[in-house]
Amino acid sequence: MSQQNLERDVRFLKRYAVVTTGLMLVTVVGAFVRPPRHEKFTEIDVERINVMEPDGKYRLVISNRPRSIGPIYKGKPFAYEGGGRPGLIFFNDEGTENGGLTFTGARGKDGRYQSSLHMSFDQFNQDQVLNLDYADENGRRRTGFSINDRADIDINEWVMQRDSLVARYKKDTAAITRDMNAWVASRAKGVPLVAQRMFVGKDPAKNAVLNLSDVNGKPRLRLVVDSLGAARIEFLSADGKVTNTINGER
Repeated sequence: MSQQNLERDVRFLKRYAVVTTGLMLVTVVGAFVRPPRHEKFTEIDVERINVMEPDGKYRLVISNRPRSIGPIYKGKPFAYEGGGRPGLIFFNDEGTENGGLTFTGARGKDGRYQSSLHMSFDQFNQDQVLNLDYADENGRRRTGFSINDRADIDINEWVMQRDSLVARYKKDTAAITRDMNAWVASRAKGVPLVAQRMFVGKDPAKNAVLNLSDVNGKPRLRLVVDSLGAARIEFLSADGKVTNTINGER
């Protein structure tokens, strides 16, 4: 090969390398700066979907049971591991869980079944304050809507205190409960950690019920239409005793 031909081939290879490198750079850069694409699917099979904010915080997780997420507080797992809550879990602006929709249902080898549906919304940095529930234990059913009070105790702080007591007392549940109740009382201004203030629904005895309770979760007024159709209004004392009843019969 002559010197002239060799120089010509070298110049060609240089130009080829420059052009190829330029095209590769355009392709790589374009992959990062191209506008978001809107995809459309007719059908998709998936075990979990994470809806994320631009900063990486969870906003919504949809999953099956094995891949379900555990509780998250400000972007970090706490309390217990995932794997037991199939459904949808919601998160607030700080990446903390603040409600969800879960559901179960199965028949065992003994022929008995269990079924449930639970939708709840959480108090800020606490737990459930607004619930919609269906629970069925082989025909023993409870269905209703409830509103709860929660003490102003940060749920992560509560879990850390509970875990420290478990580590200290091991399996001494009485000591754990005693110290945990004392810890809650010192921070909750004399109210329980949680108190159901209202329940409306159907109880396992097939009564349609409206319960209104005090700040300690003690029912004080109850409206009932029982399974036989009889109606009554009950007034209750703080210790749960019926002090007055108004029957629907004339």
